[in-house]
Amino acid sequence: MPGRVCCCCAALRPRYKRLVDNIFPEDPKDGLVKADMEKLTFYAVSAPEKLDRIGAYLAERLSRDVVRHRYGYVLIAMEALDQLLMACHSQSIKPFVESFLHMVAKLLESGEPKLQVLGTNSFVKFANIEEDTPSYHRRYDFFVSRFSAMCHSCDHDPETQTEIRIAGIRGIQGVVRKTVNDELRATIWEPQHMDKIVPSLLFNMQKIDDIDSRVGPPSSPTGGEKEENPALLAENCFRELLGRATYGNMNNAVRPVFAHLDHHRLWDPNEFAVSCFKIIMYSIQAQYSHHVIQEILGHLDVRKRDSPRVRAGIIQVLLEAVAIAAKGSIGPTVLEVFNTLLKHLRISVDFELGDRRSSAGSATFSTSSKESDERIVQNAIIQTIGFFGSNLPDYQRSEIMMFIMGKVPVFGATSQSLDTSHLGDLGTRRIQIMLLRSLLMVTSGYKATTITNALPPPFLDPLLSPSLMEDSELRQLVLEILHNLIDRHDNRAKLRGIRIIPDVSDLKIKRDKISRQDVSFMKKHGQQLYRHIYLGCKEEDNVQKNFELLFTSLALTTIELANEEVVIDLIRLAIALQDIAIINEDNLPMFNRCGVMALVAAYLNFLSQMIAVPAFCQHVSKVIETRSLEASYFLPETIFKDKCNLPKSLEKHEKDLFFLTNKIAESLGGSGYSVERLSVPYVPQVTDEDRLSRRKSIVDTVSIQVDILPGNNTEDKNDNTEEITFEALKKAIDNNGLEEQEKEKRRLVIEKFQKAPFEEIAAQCETKANLLHDRLAQILELTIRPPPSPSGTMTITAGHAHYQSVPVYEMKFPDLCVY
Repeated sequence: MPGRVCCCCAALRPRYKRLVDNIFPEDPKDGLVKADMEKLTFYAVSAPEKLDRIGAYLAERLSRDVVRHRYGYVLIAMEALDQLLMACHSQSIKPFVESFLHMVAKLLESGEPKLQVLGTNSFVKFANIEEDTPSYHRRYDFFVSRFSAMCHSCDHDPETQTEIRIAGIRGIQGVVRKTVNDELRATIWEPQHMDKIVPSLLFNMQKIDDIDSRVGPPSSPTGGEKEENPALLAENCFRELLGRATYGNMNNAVRPVFAHLDHHRLWDPNEFAVSCFKIIMYSIQAQYSHHVIQEILGHLDVRKRDSPRVRAGIIQVLLEAVAIAAKGSIGPTVLEVFNTLLKHLRISVDFELGDRRSSAGSATFSTSSKESDERIVQNAIIQTIGFFGSNLPDYQRSEIMMFIMGKVPVFGATSQSLDTSHLGDLGTRRIQIMLLRSLLMVTSGYKATTITNALPPPFLDPLLSPSLMEDSELRQLVLEILHNLIDRHDNRAKLRGIRIIPDVSDLKIKRDKISRQDVSFMKKHGQQLYRHIYLGCKEEDNVQKNFELLFTSLALTTIELANEEVVIDLIRLAIALQDIAIINEDNLPMFNRCGVMALVAAYLNFLSQMIAVPAFCQHVSKVIETRSLEASYFLPETIFKDKCNLPKSLEKHEKDLFFLTNKIAESLGGSGYSVERLSVPYVPQVTDEDRLSRRKSIVDTVSIQVDILPGNNTEDKNDNTEEITFEALKKAIDNNGLEEQEKEKRRLVIEKFQKAPFEEIAAQCETKANLLHDRLAQILELTIRPPPSPSGTMTITAGHAHYQSVPVYEMKFPDLCVY
């Protein structure tokens, strides 16, 4: 038997060598001699100081047998080593472990697959042993390299190849388990190790069917499957590795994933990349999710010059990551995600327009294909922004809405965070549309307790600015965003499409009593909403969808925000819209004029049924019935058909076809409504938003009010400054019937002082004061005498005429205001 010596020599050999020699049978097929193995084990446990010598001798024999290809004895030696490892746990086992690892390394270095598998199995058993004390000098660099190389086995025999790859994956799993349980576990997370381990696992995972990974967290494979399938085993090992990652080493485990995906060009198509990051996001601890998102954003910055499809693939991966992270902790990366995505949105538009400019006059297939690819990138960015934002808590969603709105470029503004100056008008419009589309997705499903929370002034003003621009798509997006924020009871679907609703009660509208906060909001900002609806109806490029959204805006405002005062304002607005179509100062096309008439009819029909005033409903129904017989193009069911015969003019139509203010006032007055304000025509005022927009008709349709106290815009400039005569002063003393007008004027003055720039207010005050002073001096030449008695009267002398004394406290100069 190899290794046996004569009896005389054997007696002189050390006992541990004799015990080791005895465990080897004459024929290796007989296997380990169990009785002698028990003696060797007992001796090792009784004399642990001999363990290092036992290990060294076994290593010597194993090395000799490997060289001589005596693989039977190699198997026996490794079995003996395994049993000794399992039996001995003293501090003296450290030197023995070194001999053991040396023997495992010998097996892994051999070119024989069976020996490699044998060495791997022994190492895995060793990895599962918990040592009493840590080893401060032991390193596993060789094993990481060797096991990683085995994961890439390309043996010509498929079964052998699979066997070696499985052994490599199990070896890596053993290294991870051994080092993580060690106090020096940080060594395995060093980049030089992760750069070998992670790509090796991903290389074997590429064949996995990721059906389970696409829907929810990936399911863990069963024990039998993962032992037979390298892909399943690699995925399980990858999950285990990530699950053990901590705050300090998370990035080292994730970065090699990007290198592997880049090297193998797996971003387009990106199914495997998406599957990988789903596994990552579900495997790591939830509080570390933002690390992964930061790494994806950083890689997106690195690959910003790559092809559109590669960037789109990375963004899609980001979408899947944030979809999972939004359900847990996303850390401080919320604004960073949006800021980076908006930056890449601008870059994508720049690339698209740059390619278009460079290929001007030569429309090639490659250029159009690249433009289409850039659209894929842009849509992926918008989808990611919207999905991420819509999954955030309400308090964070409000911040993101403000953040995105602050990035929307406005023509004429100089302090935009998102620089689009070099993109031109076309690029700026593209950015505007895409940002509003993403904002639309963020606001979807947002339910604020009060309308003030949904539409705070810093958000409302910039949101309404694009609604004045010469782009129907922009205006549609703004209205849809408003609907998301105003509709707190999900009534919008019931109002979809503009039509004459026979019975509004069939819609089963949900509504609550108007809260005090909502009433306050409408007093402060209701005029802004009315004004943008009014001006939105005057756009020449309006299509059916614009009119439908305008109708929905009016209806939702009625449902969510209308008390008696708001109802009167909405009726004034509807009559003003009707006047737009009839008078046609803006030279609108006939389709637009009829569309506005149809909008007013549909809305007043809805409003009359909502407030349920019989006389009002009767008047509206009568007008609609007359229109259906004589002018059906004034109704939405007719005007918005593809083939509708339009009238040549509207001037000759009878009053029966129009909604009349006096009839409405009469019907509402009988039901307790305060209808005095219905006699005051609705006139929107010009604000700074008009100067920031590019709406050509703004200055033409709404005259700029020079006077501090706004008057009717149909009067000319001279009429706004009334000539001050004695008769005017006498009329001012009689305040009967003027209280309501004065209240309206005061409210408008207060609103003017709240929103107008200080320089404009100061200039107008100075001009008004000088004008009134000159007129008083020239016309009245007032002489105020001291009162003759304590009655508190004074006498007015105008020229040579003397007039009766009047009490001082009754003197009223309504146009002479001191602020």
